[in-house]
Amino acid sequence: MNLSGKQQTFLRMLPAVDYILELAKTDSLFDNVPKSVLVRSIRSVVENFRMTIIEDQQDLTEADLSDANLLNKIKNRVKIAMAPMLTRVINATGVVVHTNLGRSLLSDDAVQNLLAIASGYSNLEFDLSKGMRGSRYSIVENILCEISGAEAAMVVNNNAGAVFLSLETLAKDKKVIVSRGELVEIGGSFRIPDVMAKSGGILREVGTTNRTHLKDYENAIEHDTALLLKVHKSNYSVVGFTAEVSLEALVALGAKYKIPVMEDLGSGTFVDLSKYGLLKEPTVQESVKAGADIITFSGDKLLGGPQAGIMVGKNDLLMKIKENPINRALRIDKLTLAALESTLRHYRNIDREMDSIPTLRMLTLSLAHIESKAKTLAKMLENISDTRLSVDLIDTSSRPGGGSLPLLTLPSKGVGLNVRGISANAVEEQMRNHELPIIGRIEEDLFIMDLRTLLDDELPIIKHAVEHMLKKA
Repeated sequence: MNLSGKQQTFLRMLPAVDYILELAKTDSLFDNVPKSVLVRSIRSVVENFRMTIIEDQQDLTEADLSDANLLNKIKNRVKIAMAPMLTRVINATGVVVHTNLGRSLLSDDAVQNLLAIASGYSNLEFDLSKGMRGSRYSIVENILCEISGAEAAMVVNNNAGAVFLSLETLAKDKKVIVSRGELVEIGGSFRIPDVMAKSGGILREVGTTNRTHLKDYENAIEHDTALLLKVHKSNYSVVGFTAEVSLEALVALGAKYKIPVMEDLGSGTFVDLSKYGLLKEPTVQESVKAGADIITFSGDKLLGGPQAGIMVGKNDLLMKIKENPINRALRIDKLTLAALESTLRHYRNIDREMDSIPTLRMLTLSLAHIESKAKTLAKMLENISDTRLSVDLIDTSSRPGGGSLPLLTLPSKGVGLNVRGISANAVEEQMRNHELPIIGRIEEDLFIMDLRTLLDDELPIIKHAVEHMLKKA
C-alpha cells in the first residue's frame, strides 16, 4: 500500500487507546461510563479515522485529529452505546399493526397490570386457593374459553410456535392435508410447508392454487392421515375463478373419518369488523362454533395485545399439547401473560370498550376525527414561521398491517412536509434520527405523516422535531 507523506503523518498523529483513556479522566462526562464502553468507543473512533486516512476519501486537517475533536466524537459514540437499543418510536406511517415497529400498542389497563407484575412477585405458577403449585396456563384459559366458547385454551410465545406445537403433538410422522392455495408464507419467512417439515408432520397438498374442492380432501385421506388443516389467507387474497372448502364442510368431513380439523386463523379476531365498515374477517368464535378442533391465532395483531400464540379448541387435544415436552421451550412469560389477560378482559364488554384497545380504536377511527387531528398538527407546524417550511394537508390511505385484511385500505388524512433546500429523503432521515424517532413515508417528494396512527400527545413532539431540524439546516 503506497501512502502519501500526508497520510503517513496523520496516521502517526492517531493517539493510543491508553492516552485517550487518561485524557477522558479530565472530562466529568465520562465519570459514570463503564470502562468497557469507553474503550470500545475509543477504538471505534480511532479505527474510523484510520480507515478515512488510508482510503483518503475525505480532506482531513490536523484540527480533526486534535484531542478536543477526538473526545467530542468519543462522547457521541458513548452516548449511542449507552442508549437502549430497543426504544420508543412514533409511528406516522399509517400502518396500524406495523410489524417492524412492534405491532399492536397495549391498552392502558394492560400497561398498568404489566408494571404491577414486573415490579413484584406473582402467582405465576401458584394456586392461591389451594396453596400449592399451579399452572401458568390457567391464568388466561378461563377467560379465553369464556370469550371464544371453546372447551379449552392455552398460550405460547407466538403463533408460529402454536402452529408448530400443535402439528408436532398431533401429526408427527403422519399426514396433514392442506389446500395448495393455503400454503402461505408470512413475514420473517414463516412458511407452512417449512413449519410442517420441522414438526415432523407430512404435508399432503390437495387442489390447485385457486380452486380446491371437498372431494380433493376426501380423496387424499389415508390410514395415516392425522389432521385436516385450514390456513386463513390473512396476508393475501386470490380473486377471480376460485373455490375453497368452508370450515364447516371440512369439520363434517373430519367427523366422518374421525380426523381432527385444525384452523390457523393467523391474525385472529374476536370482533366482527364488518360491523364497523371494515372487511369481514372470520372470528375465533365463528371457528369454534363451526366445530374446529384446534384454532390458532396471534395475540399482537387484530386482537390488540402482546406477542403470543393462542390455541383454543377441544379439551382432549389441548391436554395432549400441554403435555408435550417441547411446550416448555415455547412457554409464555409472566409479563406477556399480564398484558394478555388485561387485553382479553376488554372483550367481555367489547362494544363499550373498543376504544380501550388501541389497535381497534385506530382501525375504526372516523375520517372526520383524523382530519381534525391533521388540521391541528398542520397548524402547529405552520406556527413555526420558517419561510423554508411548507405544510400541506393531504388525502392518503392507511393499512391494517401485520398481514391482516390484505385487501383493505382505510381513507385517512396526512400532513406533508416540504423544506426548501432539503430533500424529502433528508427530511425523512432527520425525523427518523430525532431523539424520539418519527417514522413516516415519502410520496411525491413529500415527507408524509399519516394521522391515523399518531397519538395526541405525539403532536408536540413532532413540532419540536421539525423545529430542531430547521435549526440544524
